[in-house]
Amino acid sequence: MAFDFSAGASVRRGALSIAAIAAIVLSGCAVQRQPTPNTTNASNSLATQTSRAYHGRFAVTYNDQQGTQRNAYGNFDWQETGDTVTLQLRNPLGSTMAIVTSSPSLATLELPNRQPVNAENVSELMQNTLGFALPVEGLRYWLQPSAAPNSRAQTTLDPEANNGRPKEIKQDGWIIDYLAYATAPATGVKLVNLKRDEPPLNIKLVLDQ
Repeated sequence: MAFDFSAGASVRRGALSIAAIAAIVLSGCAVQRQPTPNTTNASNSLATQTSRAYHGRFAVTYNDQQGTQRNAYGNFDWQETGDTVTLQLRNPLGSTMAIVTSSPSLATLELPNRQPVNAENVSELMQNTLGFALPVEGLRYWLQPSAAPNSRAQTTLDPEANNGRPKEIKQDGWIIDYLAYATAPATGVKLVNLKRDEPPLNIKLVLDQ
């Protein structure tokens, strides 16, 4: 399925459709079974990096609450400071459509012309507000790129790289496919596709670094 990232691309269903994305947030050799990482060490490593930011574009295919397939496009800004993530979603014309803020103690979803909605975590907030949850906590690690430390994962390494970077990660019902990395002197993920079968959801992220 081709995605049009141009400024004139249509954003269906307005603010709620865009918020559903947030509710938004980028073949190898033998598949290797990773041992469960040390959660404490991984969390400490993440926390020591006081700030991490991503800017890019998204294209999402999802089913709404009536089971009808929808598409949405736009831009995003991801700001991560310590344990707090703020994800801002904008339509192709640049208007803010939704803001999700996640911290260990509270998650907040803000929509235009509505009161903010709070919950104890992102998954609970999105599930209660939109009917399903998206992996904001997983994305904190998958965009690095690495598997999240709190569950088992299968990782396929990129056969064209000698630095051990992943080509694919399977974790928590998601398939994270790293389609492209930035070319030197830039580093990091450039294009990533996240897919979940149940409920069906496909997210494509292009990171402009």
